[in-house]
Amino acid sequence: MQQLYNMVLHNATGEESWLREIQSQWRMWYTEDMDGRLVQKGVKELKHLAIRLSKLFPSLISEEKLRGGYIKFITSSKHRCVNSTLSFKAGLTELWVITDQDFDHAINDSVMRFFDHCTKYVQEVDNNSSALSEINKFRQGPEMRRVTEKMADRLGVQYSLITQDMADAAFYLCAYEFAIKAVNSPWCQLFDEEDAKVIEYASDLREYWKRGYGYDINSKSSCILFHDVFNRLNKAASENKSGQQVTEAVTVQVGHADTLLPLLTLLGFFKDNVSLNSSNYATQTQRSFRTSHMLPYAANLLLVLYDCGAGELRLQALLNEKPVTFPGLSDQQTSMPRYEDVKENYRELLQGCDFETECQLFKGPA
Repeated sequence: MQQLYNMVLHNATGEESWLREIQSQWRMWYTEDMDGRLVQKGVKELKHLAIRLSKLFPSLISEEKLRGGYIKFITSSKHRCVNSTLSFKAGLTELWVITDQDFDHAINDSVMRFFDHCTKYVQEVDNNSSALSEINKFRQGPEMRRVTEKMADRLGVQYSLITQDMADAAFYLCAYEFAIKAVNSPWCQLFDEEDAKVIEYASDLREYWKRGYGYDINSKSSCILFHDVFNRLNKAASENKSGQQVTEAVTVQVGHADTLLPLLTLLGFFKDNVSLNSSNYATQTQRSFRTSHMLPYAANLLLVLYDCGAGELRLQALLNEKPVTFPGLSDQQTSMPRYEDVKENYRELLQGCDFETECQLFKGPA
């Protein structure tokens, strides 16, 4: 971002008003110490999320349940996740004006940052540059080259001055100013809609191969979280069936986009018939795998267990607070299938999907 800004200050020759605004009025506000940290807009967003969910599920997310210790909070150790957890809790305590009690959270990286602990994933994908060959080919291909050339034309500079990293930086400056400051940034003028779609595809391609359907280990690395979630649901179902108070009415688990995407992939959401690759941008305009829809800021997956009477439990999944249908259960035309049907749908994963086994590196003969 700093390199791009310096280049625009010293080399750009265009006459447009937005360019003059960048050169004479705009100041670099995004500093190194902000990297990876939760901004104030994010604090507010997490507080509002907590309030909305308490209104959506008033019998579960209630002052009584919070005070009674029936709501558990688990987070990744990263400061932005801890601060997201604190902000979510603050949304509830401020809503109910709770000032006489504090509520703990547990840090659990083995579950919320499972990707760091999966040896096979780390070596074969995360630390393997050849694993991202499709994204590298796309970034060097004609679509991305056209984006950088159009940027150079708009700035009035030589094509050689605009790198792909600069195109990414300009796009992020545009996006961050819109998301964080709610302004129509002058940096957005460097792109038209087609450019934005190309950059979006490059981002989706990266996530597809690094966290999504590109490699089997991407999703299998989340086995530990998958089992954690279903163990909690099973425990709640068992306690409910025996007439006991459900001891953990709500579990709030705060992680990363890198936590959520492998789990969504394991569950089979947003799977296209044809893989995303470097050469099929033009035919993937209607793709399901679109991370800007799946993983916005404060992305959330909710799994809600309902007692429908006569011993029938149903499970509802909501992604970003909107009901979604479990893949493989769409024939029921319901977003709230029987819990037993959901477990049957994922039977192979529930019986297998062992984190230690999936993440082990098998060495061939010496």
